[in-house]
Amino acid sequence: MTLALQLEKYCLTMATSGREEPMIRLMKEDLGAFTSQVSVDSFGNVMARFDAASPTDATLMVFAHTDQVGMVVTKIEASGFLRVVRLGGVPERVLPGSVVKILAHGGEVVTGVMGTPPHHLTPEAMKYQVPTVDKAYIDVGASSEAEVHALGIVVGDHVAYEPRFEYLANNRVTGTSLDDRGGCAVLVGLARHLSTTPAPVNVVLVASVQEEFNLRGAMLAAEKIKPMAAISLDLVAAGDTPEMGAPNGVEVGKGPVMGLYSFHGRGTLNGVIPHPGLVDMTEKAATAKNIALQRHATIGMLTDASYVQLVNGGIPSIDLGWPTRYTHTGVELCSLDDLAALETLVTHIVGNYPTPWQPERG
Repeated sequence: MTLALQLEKYCLTMATSGREEPMIRLMKEDLGAFTSQVSVDSFGNVMARFDAASPTDATLMVFAHTDQVGMVVTKIEASGFLRVVRLGGVPERVLPGSVVKILAHGGEVVTGVMGTPPHHLTPEAMKYQVPTVDKAYIDVGASSEAEVHALGIVVGDHVAYEPRFEYLANNRVTGTSLDDRGGCAVLVGLARHLSTTPAPVNVVLVASVQEEFNLRGAMLAAEKIKPMAAISLDLVAAGDTPEMGAPNGVEVGKGPVMGLYSFHGRGTLNGVIPHPGLVDMTEKAATAKNIALQRHATIGMLTDASYVQLVNGGIPSIDLGWPTRYTHTGVELCSLDDLAALETLVTHIVGNYPTPWQPERG
C-alpha cells in the first residue's frame, strides 16, 4: 500500500484519546505484516520489534501517536442538545457549524452538528466573538433527553470531527487527524524496510496512545522498552498562511522538519531540546539523501518526546516531523512529498545508526 493510501485509511479512522481501539487494531495488523514480534500493552501502545543485523542490546525507539483530538459529552440537556468539553487542544473558533460524529456508548456512530446562532438573527455584538467550549452544544436531531439515550448516547461518550480525506493540487492532501496519522503511516513504511534490511541496532516501532491527552502512552512504552535513544514522529505547525507571517519559518512543501526547541509555554515546563548527537545524525542523514531539512524552534508545541526523554534515567530524544497547516481542525493540510521525504530521512537514520552509540556531553 502506498504512503498516500495508508494515510487515507488512517485519517478515515476515528480514534480519540482513550478510545484508540480502531487504530490499535489497524496498527497491530499493519505492523504485524512485517514482524511477528508485535505486542499491545495494557494501556494500548502497539510495539513492533525488529532485531538488529547482529546481536546487540542497543535499542532505538521510533514512535508516533494513534489518537486524535475530540470532545467528551458532559451533559444531555432536557431539550436533547449535548454539552461537551474539549479532549485535547480543539480550537474553539472552528467548532460552530462543524459536522461531528459521536462514538455512542451503545456502539453506534451518531452524526451531529455543532450549533451556531442563525446568521440572520445573530446580534451584531455576537458576530465577531468566538464562543468558549462551555457555550458549545451538539444537535443530533433529538428533541428530548430520552431520544438521545435511545440513540445510545450517554455522558462520557467521545466526539470526533467527521472523518474526511481529500487530494489537492501539488501532491497535497487535507484531512482529519493528519496529526498524527502521518507519523503512523511513516512507521509502517519503516517497518516494511526493516523487514528486509535489519538495522545495526534493535528497533522498536511504537504506535502510542493518549498523546493528545497530556502525553501519556509513549512514556509508558519507553519505560518497558528501555531504548538508548528515541525519535518522535509528529507534525510541525506550519506558519506559512497569510495571517501568520511565518513565525517559525516552517513551510509546507519545503521538506521534513527537525525540532531544535519546543516549549508548551502555557503553565507547564514540558518541552524538548534534542541531544546534539541526534541533531548531528539527522543533519548527516539529510545531506546523504539530499533532503531539504527545515529546522524549527517553536513555543506552543509539544510531543510525546517531552516525557519519553525523562524516563529510565534519561533517554536522548529528538522530534522529527513534517509541516502541516490548520492543525487540530478537521481540515489539516500537508504535502505528501514532505511526508515521503520524512520516511526516507528516518529510514536512513535507522539504517545507519551506530552501535553501540554512547552519547557524550561536554
